Amino acid sequence: MGRAAKAGPDAVLVRPARVEDGVGLSHLLDVLGYPCPAEEAAQRLLDVRDDPNQTVLVAEQGGQLAGLVCCDLSYYLPLGAFTCRITALSVAENAQRRGIGRLLLKEAESLARSAGAVRIELTSAAHREDAHAFYRACGYGEGAVRFVKRLGDA
Repeated sequence: MGRAAKAGPDAVLVRPARVEDGVGLSHLLDVLGYPCPAEEAAQRLLDVRDDPNQTVLVAEQGGQLAGLVCCDLSYYLPLGAFTCRITALSVAENAQRRGIGRLLLKEAESLARSAGAVRIELTSAAHREDAHAFYRACGYGEGAVRFVKRLGDA
């Protein structure tokens, strides 16, 4: 992996996240509503690094992280097949509405297909109406109501 969306100074490179990306990951998680210090963001990346079912990709533009997508592949018993769940998709404020989110979704979809997943899904907070419109425009439909019970601080 390491594909550039276009050539030139504004090229966007999608690549696997690295531990050195901690500061950028921290900012992108904050944009998504999950703030954490850079050291913790780097540690979270280390925590999933060796899990073959977890993938964290970043979009880099001009030497800065412009976006991130996290994917979790798992066997889904009701379907009898693997599915891919996008657990995070975030684009930096100054990079939004430039195709980076779409590029990251396409990379996630490609990853899912390559892994044999039969579907890809994500959740989005109820108040994120702009994100909902974006997902619909990218071909995602509403599929279920999600219920959450907190078991700790997260």
